Amino acid sequence: MANRGTRIAVTGSIAVDHLLTFPGRFTEQLVPDRLDRISLSFLCDRLETRRGGVAANIALGLGRLGLSPLLVGAVGSDFADYQVWLKQNGVDTDSVLVVPGGHTARFVCTTDADQNQIGAFHPGAMGAACTISLREVRRRAGRLDLVMVSPNDPAAMLRHTEECRATGLPFVADPSQQIARMGAADVRYLLAEARWLFTNAYESSLLRECTGWTARRILDRVGTWVTTRGADGVLIERSGEEPLVVPAVPDATAVEPTGAGDALRAGMLAGLVRGVPVVAAARLGCALASFALEAVGTQEYAVSARSLAARVRDAYGERAPAELAPVLGGMP
Repeated sequence: MANRGTRIAVTGSIAVDHLLTFPGRFTEQLVPDRLDRISLSFLCDRLETRRGGVAANIALGLGRLGLSPLLVGAVGSDFADYQVWLKQNGVDTDSVLVVPGGHTARFVCTTDADQNQIGAFHPGAMGAACTISLREVRRRAGRLDLVMVSPNDPAAMLRHTEECRATGLPFVADPSQQIARMGAADVRYLLAEARWLFTNAYESSLLRECTGWTARRILDRVGTWVTTRGADGVLIERSGEEPLVVPAVPDATAVEPTGAGDALRAGMLAGLVRGVPVVAAARLGCALASFALEAVGTQEYAVSARSLAARVRDAYGERAPAELAPVLGGMP
């Protein structure tokens, strides 16, 4: 995948985020012997409305790193301003389906003082994403080299995975929060033959429970499994090889964690497609995630080649930025 001109299609959710901040702790509101009947309400100090959606967040991160990703998803007729924003950040939006009369998906997320989160998602127009054909996207774009299948309408995730497997197109599996929604057979289908698999630490456990597979069995079906672990960094596993652990950027000021994982994916993918070694790519992902972590909103962080190189140098040593020259040199 080491090609500066690699065309990446990022499929998945495009949404408007409503981010609430609760000054207390969720765990203090839970009564251990009443967990079978939960009825909770949180008085939140702050509400922020921002652009979001997993696919849009990842595509925007790739765009800011100098790639020209194709965003693939379904939105409502309220998408016009959001579309302009994405194009300004280097994202090709010509493969986004606009559903007349529909509304773009909504994500409502509450974050507590410990950075724990409770979220809910309403798909809106995203339900039409299953009508999008990657074959048509590839025909319009001229070629596709890699597809990321991130959280989306479940039928769309299955269709995009099937199209990749049928045509031999390399793909990244990022089932994320949809693991809880989909059945075991469908989740297993999403994983088989994926070049890369991304989960966070909680999702990795949920994935094993949902599929009934051990970690070794999952690794036998995917090329590389990347598990993000927040402040504990990134775990990289490949079948038959020793796992690699890349630490997170230390001392990052956590203002709002929503979207940090998407920025990490963008940074790591940008490194990988430009031929950067996997550990260096993970460091780039961690560095980009730290910028996202320090901003309210998943797309509000600002980053330049200079600031990114400085953060990588501070976190990983003087020589670390040199490994990222293929990415840093291509940033706008």
